[in-house]
Amino acid sequence: MTTLRTDRLLLRGWRDDDLDALAAINADPEVMRFILDGSVRDRRQSAEGLQKMRRHWEERGYGLFAVEVRETGAVIGWAGLAVPEFLPEVMPAVEIGWRLDRGSWGHGYATEAASAALRFGFVDRGLDRIISIRHVENIRSARVMEKLGLSYEFTTVVPEHNQPVAIHAISRSDYQARLGG
Repeated sequence: MTTLRTDRLLLRGWRDDDLDALAAINADPEVMRFILDGSVRDRRQSAEGLQKMRRHWEERGYGLFAVEVRETGAVIGWAGLAVPEFLPEVMPAVEIGWRLDRGSWGHGYATEAASAALRFGFVDRGLDRIISIRHVENIRSARVMEKLGLSYEFTTVVPEHNQPVAIHAISRSDYQARLGG
């Protein structure tokens, strides 16, 4: 599996000992507020999610990275690429997403991690277009999307959870133009 390094972060594959950090993140109501129906996840659900993330990498050659702070070794969440099967109207698509523990908000980690994942998708995996999906009230994620160069496309509803979401996207050509070539 690929490992990405940024100035402050290591984006890497998931290890069994990452479950504690992932379960704590998924159990925080404020973190989960804008995720699907807003429900927190228990440890078993987090363990299943970790295995699902590993399988996604094996099946597709890309996926969600564990995000680790290089200075401390602490896992603060995840960022990366996934197929948004929960929203059939955008398919086929690859989505960039992130979820960080609340103590890591406001430090630029989401933008830093997602920027590395976006580059990985376009440069290393040759994707033509990447979308991002956010709850319409999730202003923090909207700001990250804007910093990454994703443009708002439309608003829709996640069928299973009846939640309003905004779809943002960027093409490889727009990504390359932002980088100056």
